[in-house]
Formats: sequence, C-alpha cells, structure tokens
Amino acid sequence: MRILLAEQGAARYAELLHAAAPQLLLVCGDEQELARQAASCPVWLGQPDQLAPLLRQGHRPQWLQSTWAGITPLLAAGLPRDYALTRAVGIFGQVMAEYVLTYLLAHRRRLLARLVSQVEQRWDALPPASLRGMKVLIVGAGDIGCAVARFLEPFGVELHGIAHAPRAIAPFAEVHGLAALGEQVAWAEVLINLLPDTPATRDIYDAALFARMPAQALFINAGRGVAVVDADLLAALHGGLLGGVVLDVCRQEPLPPGHPFWEAPRLLLTGHSSAPTEPAAMVELFLDNLRRWQAGQELRGRVDFARGY
Repeated sequence: MRILLAEQGAARYAELLHAAAPQLLLVCGDEQELARQAASCPVWLGQPDQLAPLLRQGHRPQWLQSTWAGITPLLAAGLPRDYALTRAVGIFGQVMAEYVLTYLLAHRRRLLARLVSQVEQRWDALPPASLRGMKVLIVGAGDIGCAVARFLEPFGVELHGIAHAPRAIAPFAEVHGLAALGEQVAWAEVLINLLPDTPATRDIYDAALFARMPAQALFINAGRGVAVVDADLLAALHGGLLGGVVLDVCRQEPLPPGHPFWEAPRLLLTGHSSAPTEPAAMVELFLDNLRRWQAGQELRGRVDFARGY
C-alpha cells in the first residue's frame, strides 16, 4: 500500500508509521516529488494546506486523511469532492481542554493583573473568583467541545452548549441550536468558540452579539478567526464591554505587524497553539481508519462536503 505523506513533521510520522505498520510504502518529498507520485498513491495523509495544491493540479486520492481538525483549504472552490475525506477527530479533546482551563483560571485568578501589580511593586490582595458556578457556553458541542465540557464538569461550572441542532448531550445541562446563540450569550459569563469554518459560522461574533454579553464576560476563540468581526471585537474591548478576550485564531495568520489586536486592551493572543496535532495519536487514528477503509467500514471523522465538516 502506497501512502502519500505531506506533513511538516513528515520524518516523525514516517518513523511512527514504519514502526507500527512496516508493510506500508510511504511517499514523501517536496511539492514536485509529491505531484509526480500522487497518481500512484490511493491514500493521502497530511496537512490540508500541503495537499490542496495537488488537488488543484488535478490529482485526487481515493481517501485523504487530514492531520488537522479543520479542512478549509480542501474545500476551496473548484477543488474535487469525489473522494473520501476524513478530518482528525478524537485526538484534540484533552489538549484543547488544557488550553481552555489555563485561560479560565488565569482570568478568574487575575493572573495578568497580578503580574502588572508585581511590576509596579504594588501589593494586590484582591480575592480571586472560583470556577464553581461559572456559566460557560461552549459554541461547537462536537467532538472537541464535548471533551472540553467533560474536563470542566468536575470544577462545578454550569455548562450550556451550541450545536447544529438542539439535542441532549452529556455533560451539558442544555444544548441549543445555532439560532439560539444570541439568547445564550446573554446568559454566559464565559463564551468559548470551537466552531469550524463554514458559511453559517462566518462573522457571527459581531457588535450585536458582543452587546448582549454580560459585563466583564470572557470570550475565548479557539475555533476559526473568520467567525469574528475584528472591528466589532475591538470596539467592544475599547468600550469596556468585555472583561477579557483570548484569541488563538485570527482572520489573518500570522497576524501582521501593526494590526490593532497587538495593542488592544485585555486581549491575549496565543498564536494558533491551542491544540497541536500529536503525531503518535494521529498515527493511531490513521491506522485505525486505514483498517476501516480496507474493510469497507465507516471512517472516523468522515467529512460531509455539503456541510463543510
């Protein structure tokens, strides 16, 4: 079985795959070599931004396993969709939960304010707030969102979720459809966006939505930058409507010098680092899906091209 491998960490992936499945023939190389070999490889494994150019050149696999949870580059206009596409699922829950918990605790414990006090040599004895009872809205109650919720549950937070359609999902007390987002943000002290990039999720965090959030609420965006109207977020921060913002993703990445986000008050940028792909976990997922593909079984993380995820 010939596997086309296009990944920034190709050497590590090759090492893990050779150890676990030595019968696989891995095809790696630069863009020209990948294009030369693509037609002879029925299965592709790698990151969407490296594989999209091959699709654009007219090559296509029988099955493509993305090493990212997001697959936006593979959904660009004009690219073929007559192949099986799977995204990385089941491997980001804990790392995303650790990311979210880091900044929830930093916010409630006033970490940045205390650092400022130390620099100013000013004793800060203001008591912190506990996570217990905090009202948390997770927008995107899918694979990753549910994992984040399970990690937060033991801290005694109140959990509501937003999914494609309302339904019962543990451990959320309530899960509403996307149409209820405006109503739910008025309830939430913490808003966590984990939505994928689809036409329905672009520019949904706008001035009207920020105006409905409780005073001093925390907004964490670890989903996609295009979900946020940048100018409206900046206006909300400068207007004192939000207590804090943590952005892992931006509309432009890397964020260019001079962008207003760099100097916005109460905004922390984390450089798209919230949930990196761990190669060992990704290889385990890929080999499980490879067995499923060879047996004609349902693939984990199969993308519905019509929905975009």
